[in-house]
Amino acid sequence: MSVVAEIYENARGPTDPAVPVVPVIPAVPFADPRGDPFLRTRFALPARPATFLRRQRLVDHLDQARETPLTLVNGAAGAGKTLLTADWAAGQRQPVAWLTVEVGDRRPGVFWAYVLQALHAWGAPASEAVEPPSDATGVDQRLLATLAAELNDRDQPVILVLDEYDRLTTAEVTEQLEFVLHHAGRGLHLVLVTRTEPLLPLHRYRAAGELTEIRAAELAFTSEEAVALLELHGLSLPLHAAGALVDRTRGWAAGLRLSALAARESADPELYLKEFEADRSTVADFLLAEVLKGQPEETQDLLLRVSVLERFCPDLANALTLRTDAEAVLARLHRANAFVEHLGHSWYQLHPLFGEILRAHLRERMPGLEPELHRRAAHWLRRCEFLPETLAHGAAASDWDFAADALVDDLAIGQLFTGLRSGDLTELFSPMGPEARSPAADLVRAAGDLSRYDLDRGLARLRSAEEHLADDAPEPAAAKLSLALLEALAARLTGCPALAERAAEKADELRQELPAHLLDRHPELNALLLTHLGSARLWAGRFEDARAALTAAAGSPGGASTALPREDSIEHLALLDYLNGWPGRAERRVLATVPEAERAGLPRPSGSGIGQLVLAAVAVDRHELGRAQALLDETAQLPSRTRDPVMAAGRALATARLLLVRGKARAAVEAADPAVTAAVVSPWAAGYEALFASAAHLAEGRPDEAAEVLQGVTGDQPVCAVEAAAIQVAAGRASAAIDLLDSIHTAGRPGPAVTVRAALVRAQAAQCAGDTDTARKLVTQALLDARQERLRRPFLDAGSWIRPLLATPALHELATGWLTPGLPRHGGHPRPESPSPPPLVEVELSGRERDVLERLARMMSTEEVAADLYVSVNTVKTHLKSVYRKLAVNRRGDAVRRARDLRLL
Repeated sequence: MSVVAEIYENARGPTDPAVPVVPVIPAVPFADPRGDPFLRTRFALPARPATFLRRQRLVDHLDQARETPLTLVNGAAGAGKTLLTADWAAGQRQPVAWLTVEVGDRRPGVFWAYVLQALHAWGAPASEAVEPPSDATGVDQRLLATLAAELNDRDQPVILVLDEYDRLTTAEVTEQLEFVLHHAGRGLHLVLVTRTEPLLPLHRYRAAGELTEIRAAELAFTSEEAVALLELHGLSLPLHAAGALVDRTRGWAAGLRLSALAARESADPELYLKEFEADRSTVADFLLAEVLKGQPEETQDLLLRVSVLERFCPDLANALTLRTDAEAVLARLHRANAFVEHLGHSWYQLHPLFGEILRAHLRERMPGLEPELHRRAAHWLRRCEFLPETLAHGAAASDWDFAADALVDDLAIGQLFTGLRSGDLTELFSPMGPEARSPAADLVRAAGDLSRYDLDRGLARLRSAEEHLADDAPEPAAAKLSLALLEALAARLTGCPALAERAAEKADELRQELPAHLLDRHPELNALLLTHLGSARLWAGRFEDARAALTAAAGSPGGASTALPREDSIEHLALLDYLNGWPGRAERRVLATVPEAERAGLPRPSGSGIGQLVLAAVAVDRHELGRAQALLDETAQLPSRTRDPVMAAGRALATARLLLVRGKARAAVEAADPAVTAAVVSPWAAGYEALFASAAHLAEGRPDEAAEVLQGVTGDQPVCAVEAAAIQVAAGRASAAIDLLDSIHTAGRPGPAVTVRAALVRAQAAQCAGDTDTARKLVTQALLDARQERLRRPFLDAGSWIRPLLATPALHELATGWLTPGLPRHGGHPRPESPSPPPLVEVELSGRERDVLERLARMMSTEEVAADLYVSVNTVKTHLKSVYRKLAVNRRGDAVRRARDLRLL
């Protein structure tokens, strides 16, 4: 027997023989990318009750779905769109795959796994070439292309119905769906049942005559249809009376049905409906109250109590009613279509409107009980480890100590900093008042303060939590580990590496006391700890120790849960690369974080914003001053810019460098101060402050003062040292400059920002000593090193002495095309605001990459570019990635602007 035949092999029960039977989906033994079993109810056609009225005019209109690739059934909740579509689907001879969308489908991997399973369940399976996604957060483009190609090759098209499509609000999934629909050709007819306007480009389908639409006005019942519907409920109503009812309800299907359900219990149904018509403001309350009153007292009590829940199972309902009969009651209510919807796996939910009105009745009939119901629900959910719902009900019960304990005991306090649930958790705990006095409550308050960079309050609450935990020795290790995380963050924000080290050591000890499964469930906690430790070490100038911690954080598992700390750690590593003289490597690290951050849904710029500052500093080195300013502007409003020492110092460095090359030396000195209070002085931050102060003295004609300021700069900071040496030689102290260069030591091979400046300093010293041959050789080596990294600033800062050397044929050839357009004329000085000449592109763009870039400049979408070039979308995306990498950008607009600056367009 085929899958479809098995689906329809079902007893009719009490349903009307004229109504198509309700399909039963066979068992689904597979799991979705999250590891959860597929919910078979999501593939089943919704049951049509015996009182369902088939409206042939709408069925006929839906039949056009076989002629257009896209059909839209759009109306308000209760408009009858789902039952209409299900009835139509049941009468089709060709395969109709049904999928009820849920909020979790916003993740691409989950959505497409369910789509593939729906096709399989309804007799239109994809081949083995279409591998189900294994990652809930993303989908390989190959899967989409292969699926579209297979659908396009089908002799008989497939109809795919996506019910509750309004729950799918992710633009990425919508774009993927549009891609499959477009490339499946006539092999796929997509039917969207939705309450809202989908994100798809409907105007294109309308213009091409490829869209079938059924909207609210068409879904509304006519007077004749209302008469027929009421007759199915055993009610006889004159046409004029039915017309009045339709006018008052605006033909709303649920309103008519609810009216009929309530009226047939009345001794005078027609009079009842007239009375209902007279009270338009309380229609929903009145109808649902009548339906509720039709239930036994025990059932009414259960419904009122479970109305505080978003979803419930029999055991949870029993916990709220303090009875044991919920399973039978809920099953009966579901079979009777009494607004209790079955979600699968013994979980239910109330119809949203019904639940809302039940809650209002609960407050009227049992005032004061609602908080207690939330409390019972929270305790049951905590035992079953449903943390998000536990927290929601604990907060609704105003049991803040309980909610805070649940968050901390689960080791979930790190979620306040991951960028995923941070906003929800912050909002949830925002009403927590001083009545919550547990150590966990102090920890949650401290976490909230530190996440907002409110150090004064955050540190005070950390001390309070520490005192409570010290006084209460049996306090769980989870609370102490949470305290260690917050102490590490506090150490980072106060520039205290010793405190960060102690917090990390304490965390290592506490992990031994906690179950492995709990630690595995929250990898973000360790990732955050390592990032804070690495940042504190970086501030203290312990670069290799910092690199070890940050590298470990960057390699943390956990997918989206650790995306933000991993990005933060990688951006710190990029800053380390920059400080060690590797600007290109630093830039590549930052740009590599963008795709994953976008997949995780993190805002841009996300994290601390250090990555944008690194890119800005690199742009200054390449004399791309406009780009540097734009990147600095992106971080101007981030709260971390004034409270995180590393972020503040990075911003001070990039801003001061930009001001200095624009000829604003005194402003650069003022900007160079990070203006943060830190427990220890950062040697590299202090070194850069000294550099900018020295440069200002030199620019103002005080070479002795310039040299004096540089006394504290040593070879421990390679980039600072070579820049200091350049100032020394410009101040006429060539021997001091050479001594400083000789003192430079690095852990590995020095980066080009070090070698280029060092070579130029030695070249200038040699030139001053009359050794032109040595100077020429050194400048040659500097040009070779700088060209690969596009480092133009060292040559622009060198002064006029370098012009005669670059005029020689060999050096002129090395400099032509990327450097010489920006150099001052012989004997001149660099202009503060000289226009930024085009730097050399890392490698030339291919012809196809230029084709793609030209179409980007014409504001064409990826799909439009693919169609115009007769290539696949995947090919276009590959070219885009290559263009972004070569132009060192991560956005389309930036690629176009930079290409124009480089005269590539």
